[in-house]
Amino acid sequence: MTTSSATPGAAPAGADRSFLFVLASSRSDGNTEILARAAAAQLPADVPQQWVDLSGLPLPDFQDGRHESDGWTAGELEEELRQATLRATDVVIASPLYWYTLSAQAKRYLDYWSGWLSVPGSDFTQRMAGGTLWGVTVMADPDEARADGLVTTLNHTAAYLRMDFGGVLLGNGSRPGQVRDDDRAMIRAKDFFQRPAPLTRIDGPAQP
Repeated sequence: MTTSSATPGAAPAGADRSFLFVLASSRSDGNTEILARAAAAQLPADVPQQWVDLSGLPLPDFQDGRHESDGWTAGELEEELRQATLRATDVVIASPLYWYTLSAQAKRYLDYWSGWLSVPGSDFTQRMAGGTLWGVTVMADPDEARADGLVTTLNHTAAYLRMDFGGVLLGNGSRPGQVRDDDRAMIRAKDFFQRPAPLTRIDGPAQP
């Protein structure tokens, strides 16, 4: 992990924000990371940014022990990731579009959230409420509707935890670096994190 340095629906002031960028691609320096960094570059200098590359973290697949008496003992890397998630006011999941949804790395990260919700004495739900969840994705298909499944997943995740949802920054590209040629995506990146992020909701009972 590396670090550098409201009212509902409105982004907190610069000094009150802290961003966690979760890179969830199997390729380093890929198009989704390029687009995420382009958006992050527009944040004020006094807003802390932490970047975590999930492909470099040897996390095992999540094992659901929520209904077992022994529970789940977090390893050191998992606990570091949990604490980084809790420290952030804004969590950005940067995942390429794989088979119309999140990458396996991003899905594993969210699976771990299920465990963090049920740790005895956990305040994960309370501390995540009021934060903001964002997404960044780049896809080969120019039809942005192909990303609806990914957008829905992140929207419902935010709603379940009573987080605001800032939406998903979409880009187009396949070959390494190709997203730089997507003028529309690069323009969107300039003010993406300044956009209002409304509180989301799911009608009826919801369980991740």
